[in-house]
Amino acid sequence: MEQGKEMSQDLELVIITGMSGAGKTVAVQSFEDMGYFCVDNLPPALIPKFIDLIENSGGKMKKVALVIDLRGREFFDQLFTAIDTISRESLVTPQIVFLDARDNVLVRRYKETRRSHPLSGGGALLEGIQAERELLNDLKGQAQMIIDTSDFKPVKLRERIIQRFSSSEKQIFSVQLLSFGFKHGIPIDADLVFDVRFLPNPHYIDHMRPKTGLDKEVSDYVLKWSETQQFIDKLHDLLAYMLPHYKREGKSQLVVAIGCTGGKHRSVTLAEYFKAVFTKEGYFACVTHRDVEKGIREG
Repeated sequence: MEQGKEMSQDLELVIITGMSGAGKTVAVQSFEDMGYFCVDNLPPALIPKFIDLIENSGGKMKKVALVIDLRGREFFDQLFTAIDTISRESLVTPQIVFLDARDNVLVRRYKETRRSHPLSGGGALLEGIQAERELLNDLKGQAQMIIDTSDFKPVKLRERIIQRFSSSEKQIFSVQLLSFGFKHGIPIDADLVFDVRFLPNPHYIDHMRPKTGLDKEVSDYVLKWSETQQFIDKLHDLLAYMLPHYKREGKSQLVVAIGCTGGKHRSVTLAEYFKAVFTKEGYFACVTHRDVEKGIREG
């Protein structure tokens, strides 16, 4: 892996956006106080180039917050393209914080500050707010954190952001591998379930029957087949694509369940295999073998 990409794996990138008047100024000040390097109103098309500069900075910047709003609305459509580009070409997974508020609250705030709305064009303030809300609908749908500041004082918004993004409160995204036997039931807490009962079964080899996938002889047997290797390649590609998206959506863990008939041989082998793979790739991965002891007793 290239040095820049290794470093970007540790980079926290937050994009602050949302309705004008909903509190972006307070939000970016809160991120600055937490040690984030903040850039206000960066054109979205420049985000990938900005990330490249950070990756070549020698690790000087680890936490970055960008404010994107309608002051740069001629560039706004490029934001989705920029997010896709950095997600695809680097290990950075941007988190979008969308600030919102009720229309009547936004009207009151604008009247109190005597500012003009960027989309009002000198016309009715409410029409500008409603036009902005329609424009931002798609972006709001992609946000990992939506904060309605209608009833918030600035200090409350600051507390909410610090609670979520402060380093001491930062959650570690983990991959939980779970082996199980279908004859004992599908685990109800699994996010994803994969069935490996089609793979060659060590249960039918007499001297392997009392052993488990934790024994090298059994795991070597399960892993040696071409269909096992094809399954591993395809499942790894799928999970490698999905994990950053689950992480971006704010999940703290993903439970991946792998099942065979009794939960003793094939599922145990593959759960251990993928734990090693994702640990090597930088994820916090752990494994639980739900039914392996049941299989031993039954064997």
